[in-house]
Amino acid sequence: MQEYVEDESEFSYSENNERGPSRWGDIHEEWGACSNGTMQSPIDMFNQRVQIVSHLGKLKRSYKPANATLRNRGHDMMLRFDGEAGAIEINGTEYALQQCHWHSPSEHTINGRRFDLEAHLVHESADGKIAVIGIMYKIGRPDPFLLSLEEHLTAITDTTEAERAVGVMNPRGIKFGSRKYYRYIGSLTVPPCTENVVWSFVQKVRTVTREQVRLLRVAVHDDSDTNARPLQPINERWIQLFRPDDKEN
Repeated sequence: MQEYVEDESEFSYSENNERGPSRWGDIHEEWGACSNGTMQSPIDMFNQRVQIVSHLGKLKRSYKPANATLRNRGHDMMLRFDGEAGAIEINGTEYALQQCHWHSPSEHTINGRRFDLEAHLVHESADGKIAVIGIMYKIGRPDPFLLSLEEHLTAITDTTEAERAVGVMNPRGIKFGSRKYYRYIGSLTVPPCTENVVWSFVQKVRTVTREQVRLLRVAVHDDSDTNARPLQPINERWIQLFRPDDKEN
């Protein structure tokens, strides 16, 4: 995937830093959308901007096991799928799963509430369009998918190597837990902040342990205790909340 930066060392999450979030758009010309874009992410999904709909249809996932690599990108841990890991279908377009990564605390908020962790499952269509599925987590019971990565996260924490092959991973292990989801058009939350990203946010907030959140942070070896971009203006955008008709349940 060309859209996402592989090395995140050129920017910072600290507003006190000259490469902090409010200055991302000044670092490279091609990162200009970070400063002057009108459809930036993350946003607060607050009720006054949410339209409840039943016509979007459930998220159609056809994920399958594939070889994967855990990569420390500088500010986050990314699980990159090296083989074909399946796809999601949105409005008749197929978006192939490329990678997932985690932000803590959550970047998006729901009615002003921020959660402890946010996972992004990044997909790309054949013509280069991006769709991201977001999942939020609060502190509670362990997340099974992160449990399956724990040994690898611990191993990469103890080394300076940026990558570790983790063998075959099944993305179906990343549970949604609900068919209800928010949909809006936004951007990547890291440079180059590319717009027209189709966001689908699982409404159900799942659980993760404090230790699992900590492990994702310490494995990165950066100085920050956060890798969450500040909220961006919603401007004229609306958010749709898909709720299946009773007959679909």
